[in-house]
Amino acid sequence: MDMTLFIALLAFAFVSSVTPGPNNLMLLASGANFGLRRTVPHMFGVSLGHSFMVFIVGLGLAQMFQAYPPLRQIMLVASVAYMSWLAWKIAHASAPEGGKVGGKPLTFFQAAAFQWVNPKGWIMAISAQTNYAQDATWGAALMVGVGFVIVNFPAITLWAWLGQEMRRFLTNSRRLTAFNWTMAALLIASLMPILFH
Repeated sequence: MDMTLFIALLAFAFVSSVTPGPNNLMLLASGANFGLRRTVPHMFGVSLGHSFMVFIVGLGLAQMFQAYPPLRQIMLVASVAYMSWLAWKIAHASAPEGGKVGGKPLTFFQAAAFQWVNPKGWIMAISAQTNYAQDATWGAALMVGVGFVIVNFPAITLWAWLGQEMRRFLTNSRRLTAFNWTMAALLIASLMPILFH
């Protein structure tokens, strides 16, 4: 991959990583509920888990979806179920009294596993491999994955940091509960374009 194409890949990876989506909404909520430091394992799970998925997609997983279309439906059902469970966790993250937060942030492995059922993550991976690894070699697939490793973590850190900064406005349980339910609703809403496409 030449340098011009790699720079274009980095721009694509940054823009697609920093725009709103399920990962960033969950990181915003985690930053608000648990702070940036406690959200770091979640952030690494997103960044490394998604980059690994991008690489695997480049090795031919996308072709498996084309060869076996029911697999796409299975993944869609799994996505809806898992994202609904995550939305429930976000909505119920605040304790009913005292403004203290209940629950725990996602772990590295939970966040990495989520990438496999994240519709936006799949679209990003397939688009990146299609456009920037056109020769479809394992080396090109690896470079696309590396491109995401370079820019994804800084991009998603902005969301967790923004969530942490919002903590000062979420100092009572009523506001925190309203915020969490709003984030849960937005997470479910982020599925709508995929479900009705």
